[in-house]
Amino acid sequence: MLPSDKKWYSEPAIEHGSAFSLTITEKLFEEQSPFQKVEVFATEKFGNLMTIDGLVMLTTRDNFLYHEMMSHPVLFTHPNPKRVLIIGGGDCGTLREVLRHPGVERAIQVDIDEVVTKAALLHFPELCESNDDPRAELHFDDGLKWVKEAAPGSYDVIIVDSTDPVGPAEGLFGEAFYRDCLAALGENGILVQQSESPLYHLELLAEMRRFMGKAGFAHRQTLHFPQPVYPSGWWSCTMAAKAPIPAFREVDATNRPFETLFYTPGTHQGGLSLPPYVARALEGV
Repeated sequence: MLPSDKKWYSEPAIEHGSAFSLTITEKLFEEQSPFQKVEVFATEKFGNLMTIDGLVMLTTRDNFLYHEMMSHPVLFTHPNPKRVLIIGGGDCGTLREVLRHPGVERAIQVDIDEVVTKAALLHFPELCESNDDPRAELHFDDGLKWVKEAAPGSYDVIIVDSTDPVGPAEGLFGEAFYRDCLAALGENGILVQQSESPLYHLELLAEMRRFMGKAGFAHRQTLHFPQPVYPSGWWSCTMAAKAPIPAFREVDATNRPFETLFYTPGTHQGGLSLPPYVARALEGV
């Protein structure tokens, strides 16, 4: 039983018989956008907490795990990433990590919901510190439409920093979207997308990789990493490319000109080492 003298925010994963809970002290923000309900709470131990439609999106304490693993592995895998597109990512944490790379010349973020960025600017300002970087462009638009209309070969890397595959994000997990991403990527281009929990959502992960393959992404790599506030506490992202995925630029990652809290060449390579049951489930997909 949760202590009754505390206020708790709980997100149940009913189909898995579990829940994640945080003690909260007050609500800091609430706004219903045309797309979803965005809320921010102050917690006792995890800093601020953002939720969308009742689902945990991020906290001050542990968002670095997700943002670093969504950005640095792919950027240290592409041989020379200069043009980066972020679909989603309205909290701007992934944008901040992308722009730590001095070789990136242009980073475009396209999120459908401006309210998410509004909440981040107010309550997660540290994530938005690169929003005014001259290399950054923020657009509040439909990511599906943006990619479909992109000129062929426009981007070196596409990062899909989306919510779960429901509501506005549902189309970001489909074969048609991946086909549009493939066309928008240049030579050696790489797509990376958050791919849910390897424990709770393995079937979805396998289906994503299958759709990527059918769309023309013949080469795929899945990385796993801890993420305490997400269902199961264990998360993943999947890289996909038409050509063989280039070798990890380990020397560049080791000599990176910025500090990280989680990402290292070791966590990068360790994330690529899949547990046997995951590897078996994805074999041939």
